[in-house]
Amino acid sequence: MKNVEIKTQIVVYDSVEELPYSVQELMNKAIETKRNAYAPYSKFKVGAALLLDNGKVITGNNQENAAYPSGMCAERVAIWKASSEYPNSKVIQLAISASSSTQITKEPVAPCGACRQTLSEYEIKQDNKIEVFFMGEVGKVIKTNSLLDLLPIAFDKSFL
Repeated sequence: MKNVEIKTQIVVYDSVEELPYSVQELMNKAIETKRNAYAPYSKFKVGAALLLDNGKVITGNNQENAAYPSGMCAERVAIWKASSEYPNSKVIQLAISASSSTQITKEPVAPCGACRQTLSEYEIKQDNKIEVFFMGEVGKVIKTNSLLDLLPIAFDKSFL
């Protein structure tokens, strides 16, 4: 037996204003699309914006359904939309913003496990890291250099 230590590194910005201007614009797209999320049950809205290597920005927001498993997270809405519309483009950056109508979301909200798995598939497929920026409604923004920093031991097609 041996112990293996896995480390990940993040960058924490105190606010959106500290981000590079291009990332501020991407995060603002995530914030803007979050407003159109359909979240009548959880009251928790999420917006995602992807920057592609062709310069296009693809957005998505969470979509709930009374039959809870039928809903979809913002990140997966955005990545599947990007893959459908621009199948040969690579995702360069992902910005995520989340908020609740029942309280102010001050802590950064990372992608859920299902979104991490889905996004990792695209990062591995494109053989190019995806920078991920995520925040709550206000306050700090966390940046990872790769989606795999959030899911270091990923399940992928090599296991199939």
